[in-house]
Amino acid sequence: MLTGLYFTQLLNGLQLGVLLFLLAAGLTLVFGIMNFVNLAHGSLYMMGAYFAAAAIAATGSFIVGGVIAVAATMVLGMVIDRVALSGLYSRDHLDQVLATFGLVLFFNELVRIIWGVSPVYSETPQALSGTVQLFGFNYSAYRFAIIGVGLAVAVFLWWLINRTRVGMLIRAGATNPAMVSALGINIKLMNTLIFGLGAALAGLAGVMAGPILSVQSGMGESILIQTLVVIIIGGIGSIRGAFLGALIVGVVDSIGRTFLPIWMSAVMESSLAQAAGPAVASMLIYVLMAGVLAFKPEGLFPVQHR
Repeated sequence: MLTGLYFTQLLNGLQLGVLLFLLAAGLTLVFGIMNFVNLAHGSLYMMGAYFAAAAIAATGSFIVGGVIAVAATMVLGMVIDRVALSGLYSRDHLDQVLATFGLVLFFNELVRIIWGVSPVYSETPQALSGTVQLFGFNYSAYRFAIIGVGLAVAVFLWWLINRTRVGMLIRAGATNPAMVSALGINIKLMNTLIFGLGAALAGLAGVMAGPILSVQSGMGESILIQTLVVIIIGGIGSIRGAFLGALIVGVVDSIGRTFLPIWMSAVMESSLAQAAGPAVASMLIYVLMAGVLAFKPEGLFPVQHR
């Protein structure tokens, strides 16, 4: 029984990790390539979840609704970039933080006006409502599908960044934007497309999270903090770092929250362990981040300029 619990929580950690990766990939691209601090990235995740709930209810199809939601979030991100943020690229990071924090407050109030204060729920696709058997253990088919989607996106991003002309321009723009602009590349357009790609990934994370989490105003803030931890651990600007860092954070968080109270009860009173365990577990990823910063300030898997 304990083996089954370990296996389930390991998969839960991987599922959380790939959701964090979808958010971290877009955020690390914007931060690492454009040198822009975007605190509103969690709000794009929230808007993707709301768009998905509305589109799925309207179309009756999870896939069609999800595609509409991802596209809508991408367009929203590009509009935000052009209308509100493009003038801040050359400004101090403090100005960027204040402006994007203002967007967080704006979107939180916007969803309260449109959808109300009560949580909204997306239904799990009928085809994925059951369980799958892995190594003799049952696991949620939908959560397993989330892992599969995250891995597919990771492969796509690796191909895009490392094997295409677009990826070459993105890498070159991160290293020397002035030279890329001098060669005739529209840097502003490229930055907008990168921002849109990051928004689409955040929207996809919101679509996938809708059936397993309540969709509500402010849902982007807590996961944004975890996402920032991921890119610090993995290395700012590194897609590989975002992927591996997200898996590490997801597994550490899930295993810690489940088993730390059990392990602590072996050395202290059970009631004290049950009270202190969750509090200590919630700090594990931040302790991990502090350890990484102490020994590898650039992250475990920093971006490699070639």
